[in-house]
Amino acid sequence: MMKTMLFLKGAAIGLAVAIPVGPVGMVCIQRTLNKGRRVGFVSGLGACAADAVYGGVAGFGLSFVYHFILSQQLWFRIIGGLLLIYLGVKILLSPPPHPDSQVQNGTKSLFGAFSTTFLLTLTNPTTIFSFTAIFAAFGAGNLAGHPLAATILILGVFFGSSLWWLTLSGAVSFWRHKFDYRRLLFLNRFAAVIALFYALFILLSLFRT
Repeated sequence: MMKTMLFLKGAAIGLAVAIPVGPVGMVCIQRTLNKGRRVGFVSGLGACAADAVYGGVAGFGLSFVYHFILSQQLWFRIIGGLLLIYLGVKILLSPPPHPDSQVQNGTKSLFGAFSTTFLLTLTNPTTIFSFTAIFAAFGAGNLAGHPLAATILILGVFFGSSLWWLTLSGAVSFWRHKFDYRRLLFLNRFAAVIALFYALFILLSLFRT
């Protein structure tokens, strides 16, 4: 019973972290519309994996990793900002496919979809702060002395986060036929603007630290 509760608590934490729509959410939506549900979902899984890494740091109480992230957050922000610029420009310059065309889901596309969102989420140092705060809010705390409990909790986090991305990519894919080329082009540009806006915000924040 205790293990089930820990898993469900982790799933709730994973949902709480994943649901807010930021640049990763926009990338997932854009890729689902342009490349299909599988690529959109795998993009979400990249964010899930990074969430699980940071959740593990918070759950296992790996203070040395936490302090390393704090000490190197300048480089994390630079890498994250540059990656967002790359994604924003790539989306902006890539015309959307015709709504009636068949999407391509090659292995290379899936690997690229996973790796970019994994790195994008991992290079956001605020993620670790979010997990620390949410763990405390849910009463999860530091489980450093209970490795099995911490593992179950992190598996729950991954499950909850992946459930959200599965739902989001599935819902967007279901409504894909409603988008004509003009709407797809508008959403592409909107997603690119969101990515570039976040990149600008991250890079400008460097001058305040």
